[in-house]
Formats: sequence, C-alpha cells, structure tokens
Amino acid sequence: MSIHKSIAVCPGSYDPITNGHLDVIRRAAELYDEVVVAVVNRSVRKDDTLFDIEERMAFIEEALSGLEGVRAEPFNTLVVDFARRVGAKTIVKGLRAISDFEYELEMNQLNRRQDPEIESVYLMASPQYSFLSSSGVKELATFGGRIDDLVPQRVAERLQEELRR
Repeated sequence: MSIHKSIAVCPGSYDPITNGHLDVIRRAAELYDEVVVAVVNRSVRKDDTLFDIEERMAFIEEALSGLEGVRAEPFNTLVVDFARRVGAKTIVKGLRAISDFEYELEMNQLNRRQDPEIESVYLMASPQYSFLSSSGVKELATFGGRIDDLVPQRVAERLQEELRR
C-alpha cells in the first residue's frame, strides 16, 4: 500500500466545459485521491477563447462543487511542468474518436520526453458524450440549437447570451 497521495491532472481549455468533460473528471476522481482540473490560460493550438479564464474557472468550480478531492487551477506552462508543480504523476485525458487518439499519442510522446515519470492515462468517452466537443457546442449555440443537455445550465445560458444570432 502506498503512503503517497495519488494526484492526477485533467488539462484542457474548457472553453466551455461540457458534460463530457465533467464525466471524465468525475470518473478520474474515483481513481485518484486528488484531481486538479488544469485550465489552459493561453493555448498555442487554439484561437482566442470565447470565455476568459475567470469565467471558465467559475463554470468549472460551480459544476464540480461538492465533488470531493477535485479543484481547478489555471496554468500557462507545459502540462508536465504544471503536473510536477502540483505533485501529480498522471495526466488524465478523455478520448472520443480515432482523431483524438492520434493527437494524444503525439502529445504523450512529447510529454514523456519532458518527464518520463509522468504517465498519461486515457479514459474512453462515455457513449452519450462520444460526439461532444466545446467547439461543436459553440456552433450549435451560434445557430440557436439546443445545448441544455450538453453543458451545465449556467454555461448554456452564457453561450446563448454570447453566441445566439
């Protein structure tokens, strides 16, 4: 039995957080003593975010309130550096499709070069969320589509305020 607390990091831009993200985070919380939802402040791979870091953090904190051992923190470094800083030995990501796998395989190899002691663990998307992405939700909201079952209520309200044409 290990005397060390197991800590995992769930990184992402969460712009906005979806029910698929929440599902992965909740499942990770069942596997680790502590889960740090690492919210990317500035992403190299994505355009500017729709919501600023403070609002994304508030969405996450509200959606995860009452979930033991889970907290959110912003970061703007390499994810392995962030993981090291919070004492995590694991990066947990969700996978929806083959395209996610290809991207995450590449990221895993790059992360392992930076710190071979930090493992990546992938949780397959639950079937009801296998199609769900933040960008898809934003597109639906832009054209007035129904999103109330895809994101937390406050997120749905804010998306409709920001994007409805």
